[in-house]
Amino acid sequence: MVAVGISLGGNALMRWAAELGSLAFKQVDAVASICSPLDLMQSGLAIGRGLNRYIYTPMFLRSMKPKAMAKWAQYPGLFDKTALLAAKDLYTFDNIFTAPLHGFKDTADYWTRASAKPLMREIRVPALALNALNDPFIPARSLPRKDDVSSSVTLWQPEQGGHVGFVQGRWPGHLRAMPDAVGAWLMKSAGLHK
Repeated sequence: MVAVGISLGGNALMRWAAELGSLAFKQVDAVASICSPLDLMQSGLAIGRGLNRYIYTPMFLRSMKPKAMAKWAQYPGLFDKTALLAAKDLYTFDNIFTAPLHGFKDTADYWTRASAKPLMREIRVPALALNALNDPFIPARSLPRKDDVSSSVTLWQPEQGGHVGFVQGRWPGHLRAMPDAVGAWLMKSAGLHK
């Protein structure tokens, strides 16, 4: 069994692998995170700045606000509905909705305690962390370095790839290179082919 987490799901997967340590082997043979914000504070702040604030932040909020409002419809008064609808950035949204509903004091507490990067030295299963250095959401300076992770973690940090892009070849390009490379790494690391 192998597991892959993409973007925020990859942070959760790496944190899970770190928290379980050697016990993770009971459930998986290898894991991979792709374009994951392993330092949620740095990524959260980056998505609220510059061009990201005008392109990606509204896109995410258009998806997240209706989901939060569906929870409010199930549980009226669960959070401040007016404040949530007025939220203009992910920091504010997480302060009103995500953090308190998941037992965190506030956004800073959530982004700090839920980040995988500080725990990646505890990962014992083969783990791949793939992050492009030009990802608009994830500052390259926030990515783990070799001394931040255990010897079980492989870091792939190519110059190009964006956020889950990794287009290869001549225009219009193809997207097979990244899934093929990650799949081959997982198969080899899990001992599924020689």
